[in-house]
Amino acid sequence: MTEPADEKDVIIQLDDVDACPACGEQRVLKARFVHTWKNMQGEAMSGLREAALCPECDRGDPAADELLALFAVDEKLGINNIETFGALVAAWVESVRHQKADETLLADEHEQWSGEL
Repeated sequence: MTEPADEKDVIIQLDDVDACPACGEQRVLKARFVHTWKNMQGEAMSGLREAALCPECDRGDPAADELLALFAVDEKLGINNIETFGALVAAWVESVRHQKADETLLADEHEQWSGEL
């Protein structure tokens, strides 16, 4: 998978997408994009973020559901659905881009790892 050129660039992978580590279901696609966040000092940090669409784990999220519905009716993404796919994947990436980490889970993991060191 190549790297995104800038914050507007999103790289989509449809082939050879790994199975979901949470449920084992085959994921539908993977997206890589630039992601910016603030560190604990409030400074802006940038890096790459990768998100994958799992038909089991992502069910119930409106943007994911619409994209999964397209794959249900057009598994191979025919030429007639390219524009629809583009709009739906853009909406899904935008929704994923705004998801935040679970701070409680991160703190618990940090505490667990700190105790093991």
